[in-house]
Amino acid sequence: MRYIEMNKSVDNYLIEGCGRCELGGTPDCKVHRWTEELKLLRGIVQDCGLTEECKWGAPCYTYQGKNILMLSALREYCCISFFKGSLLADAKSLLVKPGPNSQAARLFKFVDVGKVKELETNIKAYIFEAIEIEKAGLKVAFKTNPEPLPEELVMKFEEDPVLKTSFEALTPGRQRGYILHFSQPKQSKTKIARIEKCIPMILSGIGLHDKYQSGKRG
Repeated sequence: MRYIEMNKSVDNYLIEGCGRCELGGTPDCKVHRWTEELKLLRGIVQDCGLTEECKWGAPCYTYQGKNILMLSALREYCCISFFKGSLLADAKSLLVKPGPNSQAARLFKFVDVGKVKELETNIKAYIFEAIEIEKAGLKVAFKTNPEPLPEELVMKFEEDPVLKTSFEALTPGRQRGYILHFSQPKQSKTKIARIEKCIPMILSGIGLHDKYQSGKRG
């Protein structure tokens, strides 16, 4: 077993939630829906010797300063998200795309503790493979996205992988609604303002025209 120092910011994430949307810091925060699963996943990842950090409001694990994976809580599941997951062999077909147009990230999705325990050996094997991919300096070859994304949104995704994962987890219709909304203005600063205003909604897993109800679980 390898040991890494536990990051206090990640401790706080598990106690308080991510604090990035209107439900953050409340009992309805989506993090609290998956507390036990996230704690178990954290322990599994820590056994693999990665450096634990808190980036973009969520647990992030790095190797020599390079991002390998994140733990995330969404409305319908919690997950391990590999930054270069598309390069993993995934011989057992355990990984899924966050969304149909996702080119790099791949997820282990979980909705119960039992499944985490069942796949522990596989999870560790995939993590060690991801580390070797990073050591080898392999890169994802990106193709043109079939649904054009405004440049400002692409930049936000590069700055904030959690936002990217949350966006790709939306239904195609919700994604398209946001893309059209963000692409409409001519000025870049207006596009950025629209994106920033919608970030809490995207992180909460709701669409542009959905009615936001803070009383529901995030």
